[in-house]
Order: sequence, then C-alpha cells, then structure tokens
Amino acid sequence: MDRADAELLLTSEALTLLDGLPPYRATDNVVQSVSALRDRGVSPEMTRVVLRQRRLRAQAKPKFGDFAARMFFTEIGLQQATRLDVAAHHAARFRALGDITVGDLGCGIGGDSLALAGLGLRVVAIDRDESTAAIATYNLAPFDNASVEQGDAESVDLSRFSALWFDPARRSKDKRLSNPADWSPSLEWVFDVATRIPSGIKLSPAIAHELLPDGVEAQWVEDSGDTVECVVWTGALARPNVARSALILGAESAELTASEPDSGVETGEIGAYVYDPSGAVIRAQLLGTLARQLGANTIASSIAYLSSNQFIHTPFAQAFKVIDIVPLDIRAITQYCRDAGIGILEIKKRGVDIDPATFRTKLKLKGSASATLILTRAGDGRVAIMAERVR
Repeated sequence: MDRADAELLLTSEALTLLDGLPPYRATDNVVQSVSALRDRGVSPEMTRVVLRQRRLRAQAKPKFGDFAARMFFTEIGLQQATRLDVAAHHAARFRALGDITVGDLGCGIGGDSLALAGLGLRVVAIDRDESTAAIATYNLAPFDNASVEQGDAESVDLSRFSALWFDPARRSKDKRLSNPADWSPSLEWVFDVATRIPSGIKLSPAIAHELLPDGVEAQWVEDSGDTVECVVWTGALARPNVARSALILGAESAELTASEPDSGVETGEIGAYVYDPSGAVIRAQLLGTLARQLGANTIASSIAYLSSNQFIHTPFAQAFKVIDIVPLDIRAITQYCRDAGIGILEIKKRGVDIDPATFRTKLKLKGSASATLILTRAGDGRVAIMAERVR
C-alpha cells in the first residue's frame, strides 16, 4: 500500500463508507460495487481503496475472527500476519517473563503486537514501511500500552526492551525472498541480536534446519491442520532441554518435544494401522520420537508414513486401519473399488509422482461405500493401501 492510499484509508470518510458497505462476497459483481459508490459521488481513488479494504477484511476473518471487521490490512501484511490464536500462544510465553517491555521489530499490520498488548505487556511495534506502520497504529489504537514507530529494525535502540519479537519481512511487493540475507531485518542480524536479548523469531515452517543456530528452541506450530510457522526461541524465552518441538493447536492441543532432532526410524512391514504424522512433527524432525510412542516403523526409507499392528490414539498423527494392500496399478485399484462398491474415496500419497485429482478421475468411482486410498512406496516398490480412517 502506498502513502496516498494509506492517507485515504485513514480518514473518517473511508471509515464511514466501509461501515456502510454490505459484507464482501467472492461472487460480488465488481462493476456494480464500483458504480454504486461512484453514483454517490465517491472519488475513483477512494472507491478503489475502500473496496479493496472490504475484501481484505473478509479474507482476514479466518486469521482474526470478528476483530477483522475493525482492523485495516495491506495485501502483504495480511499474507504474513500471524493467526490470532497462534499470536496468543506467542504472547503467553512473553507474559511468563513478567512485567516487561517487548519490541516487535517488523510488526507488519500489528497482529502479534495486538496479542502482546492484550495480555497487558508494554509493546513498541516498529516497521520500516511508512504505510504499514500507519496501519499498525490504527489497529493498536485501543491499547494505551502499545505504541508504533516507523524505522529500520537494525537501527533501533534495543536497550529499552526486555525481550524482542521478530517476524522478518520475507516478501517484497509480490515477490517472495528466498535468501535470508534479503529479509528485513536480515536473519543473520536477527540471530546475532537474539544471543543477547531473549527473543522469539517467526520463520517459515519450511526453514532449513542447517540455518538454525545451536542452543535455541525451534518450535513448529500446527493450527487447525495447517503447519503455519517455525518459531525460534532464545534466552529466557526458550525452555531448558528443548531443542525441537511440535505444537498442535486446535480442539486437541498437544506438544511433542525433544532435546535434539530425532528423525531416525527403522523401516519395516505394513502393519494393521498406518499413521500419517502431523506436518509439524515431520518439519521438526521428531518422527523418531513419535514412532517410539506408537511402537511403529516406517514402511520405506524417506517416507513419513508410520505403521504398527497396534492402534494408539495420538494428536500427532491421523490413523488409518489397513483393509487391504493392492498393487499401485490403476486397473487393479479400479477393479477393487468396483468390487467393494466404493464411490467415496479419500486419496493420500507420499513418495509417488501421482496427481490425486487426475487419478480419481481415472478410477470412475461408483457406489455408496467409502474408503481411504494411500498411494506410497513400501520397501523397494510402490503399493496402494486400502484403509479406513480411525481419526
């Protein structure tokens, strides 16, 4: 968002117009929406700004719930913003340090600062982009214990902060920045600062383990089935003897921890049950820890499916009861589904170059029975596991 758009948005006229617009729907006729505002004498620039903001508020609702209707967003800021329930988890860890002042360096639209301020912590939110800082100022206005500054994180006086939160900007306009040196602030600088001041550092869940420094806690977070982030905790914010953790948030919250990465699992046969581990467990390299809890083995090297002859309920994996194993051959699977009357089929896959949607079309399913089809490697070959979901 450029400065001119931000200035338009942060006016009483824009607020009044937004409050009077009907809820956004993806099926809305854009021409009609524009015409309705233009017929009321609204300028083309204001029309564009408020209609875009209405769309962004609707897109933000899965992350911010009802709060989205009273917030402002930028396109990039919303993409990188932390989900509100995940931000609350971050804030709780800072709150455990007591009455502190937190610097949110690279605050974006202020999502994490909202959660920190909501728990009563003093927060200084800083972003180098003028328009983004203005949006964050609006979003944090209800909190007297939160302030916003525009500035470069790497030039800020850090001595006033007891702890720091970093969410390095990994996008420039519509381009994703893959080199950590190009992030704002750069990852090297962030990790250096984090050795001196307790910090939480939000990173992509796909971050390479070799980029993570020694002596930190790296926590992968899954929220409602999505692996959303890796957070590196340092200093007093990190827990003793926890180097890797996988946190599951949702209806059944749970956490798997280890003092070091633990991805080594023996390979064995397909048993009575197959487990599909959480993405957070896989990303955290804790497959070995989970396998020991389940008494399970992998069914092929470098494949994350686990299997055992005993069912053990776990929040860290989806479980499937094995019904049959057939060759991974379209004709064999088609015949099996036809004989079993399977017309409703969930298709999962690992380690095979197959597009499930295309594969489903070729099966020409008919019938009322349902099943799960797991396409994968087992041993040195490829198999199709017919199964039913346990959870």
